[in-house]
Amino acid sequence: MVFENSGLETMVISQDILQDTMNKNGLVLGGSWDYERMTYDFKYEVPEGIYYLRMPGYTLEGDVGANNAILQLMDPYMGKHYYPTGIEYGADEHFPDRIVDHAVEKVRAVVRDLKALV
Repeated sequence: MVFENSGLETMVISQDILQDTMNKNGLVLGGSWDYERMTYDFKYEVPEGIYYLRMPGYTLEGDVGANNAILQLMDPYMGKHYYPTGIEYGADEHFPDRIVDHAVEKVRAVVRDLKALV
């Protein structure tokens, strides 16, 4: 499930501002980065399964590993985790309404916070 036209896909932001804003909103970077891209995750553990809201970005300048990147953000998306294969993002996945509603609010909060800083 992709959250299109969220406003994130138009944002270019420095890594330090992005890191602070994502952490403030409960999203973690974890191991979801390399030197040219990064993905912040919010994990949902509910009776129906484990879901991840992911907010990706890629570098326009600098280096993620050196903490000096300028990042172009992309459309956030959601997937469901299946053991042992990993996260599936297909259109045939079912996402509980309460999880989707919360994810939409989380994306709006991140957009609002980032717009206030740039």
